[in-house]
This record gives sequence, C-alpha cells and structure tokens, in this order.
Amino acid sequence: MDEVCEVVITAPDPDWLVEFARRLVEDRLCAAGHNFQTIRSIYRWQGEIYDRSEGRVALHTRLALVPQIIERTTREHPYEVPCVVALPIADGNPEYLSWVRSETVSSPRR
Repeated sequence: MDEVCEVVITAPDPDWLVEFARRLVEDRLCAAGHNFQTIRSIYRWQGEIYDRSEGRVALHTRLALVPQIIERTTREHPYEVPCVVALPIADGNPEYLSWVRSETVSSPRR
C-alpha cells in the first residue's frame, strides 16, 4: 500500500511526544512529525470531564504503517487509551508525497 496519510497523536507531555515522534522517524515509521507544543483538550474520561493542555503531533507516513504506529503508541504512551487517528491525504505536492514514501519503510515489519 503506497497511500500516504497523516497520523495525529496527542499526549499530556509535549516533550515526551517530541521524543516519541523522533524515535518513529528514526525507525522509518514516519517521514516527519509536525509538533504543536500546546493544545487544549476537553474530553470525557470515566464519567468525568477534563480540560487539559496536551501536545499534538501530525505524522506523515504510509497507510500500511499505521498499525505499527498504533501498536507502538499503545505500548509506550502514558495514557491508558491514547488518541491515535489516521487521516487520508487526498492530494498534495507530488514531490513531497514521494519523499514521504522514500523516507518510510516500504512494508510493515512482521
């Protein structure tokens, strides 16, 4: 699968998230991570409403690598149920999309 997508992950510690994204780039699971140091998240968890600052990263990767990113995030993330969502990229700069493909592993590791 050569489709490219954007994977969004949030975390309570923006610095942890930057380092996590760096490890994903080093391991070629994504080509780039665009970090937003602070966002405001409002959510319901276990019957209570929370209003907290979090970090957010947008990763550019191959759709085929999303399961590995989800597994890794679930294993290493401080939250019990981390936010990891993949969004389709309908179109974009052909050279950039080609670069994303060239900087990521071509098939998931088994």
